[in-house]
Amino acid sequence: MKRTSLYIALILCPFAVSLLFAQYNGDFNVTRAKVDFSKTLREWDGFGFNYVEVAQTTDYNADPQEYGGLSLLAEEQRQTICDLVFGADGLKPGIIKMFFDPFHQQGPDGVFDHETTTKWMRYFVREGLQRTHARGQDLQIITTLYGPPAWATKQKFLRGRDLDPAMKDDLAEYMIDWVKYLKEKEGLPVKYLSLHNEGEDWMRWPADGLSGNIGSGHDYNMFWPPEQVVDFLNFMRPMMDKEGLQDVGLTPGECTNWYRFSYWGYADAIAENAVALNNLGLVTSHGFYVGSYGRWFGEHRSIGIDVIREKRPTLHSWVTSTSWSKMDADNLKEMHGNIYSAKVNAIIPWAGIQRPAKWVGGDPNPGSAISVDENGNYVVRRGYYYYKLLSRAGQPGMAVASTMAMDSELAIIAFSNNGTQYQDAFIVVNTSKEAKNMAILVKGNSSKTYTAFRTTDSPERYKELQVNSECNDEFACLGKFKLQDNVILYTAPPRSGTTFFAQ
Repeated sequence: MKRTSLYIALILCPFAVSLLFAQYNGDFNVTRAKVDFSKTLREWDGFGFNYVEVAQTTDYNADPQEYGGLSLLAEEQRQTICDLVFGADGLKPGIIKMFFDPFHQQGPDGVFDHETTTKWMRYFVREGLQRTHARGQDLQIITTLYGPPAWATKQKFLRGRDLDPAMKDDLAEYMIDWVKYLKEKEGLPVKYLSLHNEGEDWMRWPADGLSGNIGSGHDYNMFWPPEQVVDFLNFMRPMMDKEGLQDVGLTPGECTNWYRFSYWGYADAIAENAVALNNLGLVTSHGFYVGSYGRWFGEHRSIGIDVIREKRPTLHSWVTSTSWSKMDADNLKEMHGNIYSAKVNAIIPWAGIQRPAKWVGGDPNPGSAISVDENGNYVVRRGYYYYKLLSRAGQPGMAVASTMAMDSELAIIAFSNNGTQYQDAFIVVNTSKEAKNMAILVKGNSSKTYTAFRTTDSPERYKELQVNSECNDEFACLGKFKLQDNVILYTAPPRSGTTFFAQ
C-alpha cells in the first residue's frame, strides 16, 4: 500500500492511528508538528486587498491610466469580481489600502479634485464595504500618499526626488484633505494615513536628481529620509487633530521591506524622538522578500518593530504591500515569514487586480489574484486561491497562534478565534518537491474535527521546478479530518498549502 493511501486509512481507523502515534517519535518518515491555539502571540487585524488605479502616468489627460482594469469590464463582471473579493464565499479581507496619486491639486492654493483619478478605486471600495457590512463585518482603510504633486518637490516635476521645505505644510494639507474627503463625502472608514510609498529608496533617481525616471518601470515616489519622516510625524498630528481627524492614525510611510525599515535608520529615528513616537499610530512597511544578498535584499526581521514596541508595546504593525511572487507555495512561506519572523498584525499584498498592459516595461511583481486584459476579459489566477487559504482563516480580531514543524520545508500559520465568532484555523505549507507525511499535534481547541481546503502549484510551475504531482487543486475541499489522541495525520502534497478549519 502506498504511504499516502496508508495515511488515509489511518485517518479513518482510530486503532491504526493510535499505533502510528505510538511510533510517532521513532518513525522518521513522519514530521512532528504542533499547533497550540491556547498560546497566542499577538492580535491579528486581518488580511487586506489593494486596488491600484493610477500608478505611473505623467499626464493623466493624455494617458488616463487605470491599472486595476475595472473600467474595461461590463458592470456584471465588476459585480462578480467584487463578490470574489468581498462576498461571503470570497476572500473576505478586513483591510483595504487606497493609494492617492499626485494629480489631486494643480498647485498648493488650487482647488482639490479627488474624484477624476480615483473613480474605479472608490467604486471598488464602496462595493466592498457594502458587501462586508452585509456579512456583519467592517473594513479598516489605510490610505497612502503614492507620490506628491510636482509643486511639492524642489525639482517641480512629477516624481521629483526632494521635498521643497517651503511646501511641507501644503503637502500635509494635500494628504489631510483627501482623508477628509473619503470620510465625509464617501463615508469610508479611514483608520490610517501613511506618509509615503517606498520613499527610503534614494537610488531610484540619478545622483543629481535632475530626472524623475518615471516611465522606466518606476511608480510614484519621493525620497523620504528618516529625519523627514520624523518631522512629519511631529507636525502633522496636531494638524490632523485640528481638522477633526483624531480617530485617524498616522504611520511612518512604507519602506520596501522590514530590513530597510530597521537597518536604514527609520525605526531608530522614530524611537529616539519622543514626540514622533507618541504621534505614531501604526508601524508600517512593505514586506517584499528576496532570499539572496544584493540590491533588493530584504529579510523578514522584527528588529525595527521591536525597537518601537519596547517603548510602545501595544502598537500594531502592518505589511502594506508584498509580492504575490509566482503565486505558489513559496508565497505562503513568505507570508509565514512576515507573520512569525517580522511579527506583524496584518498583511496587504500588492495590487490584487492587475491590467498588465498598463505597467510600463512589465510589472516587476506580476502575480495577482485577478488579471484583466485589454479586450475586457478577466481571469482568476492561482494567487487568488492561495491567498484564500490565508485570508479566510485569519479574520480581524483573531490572534496569531504558536506553531512548529520539524522540517524547514514545512511551515504552519495558525489563527486562534480569540473570542471572536470565527473558527480556529491553521494552514500547512509544503515548499518541497516531495510529499511530506506529518503528525500535527493540536492543542487548545476542543474540536475533534477539522475541514480542510487545499491549493497546489500550477502544472506550469511543477514543470518549471521538475516536480511530479497529479495535484491541481484550487481551494479544493478535502473533507473532514478527525483528531485521534489530539493528532491530525496528513500527507502534504509537494508545493501545496492546506487550511484546516475547526468544526
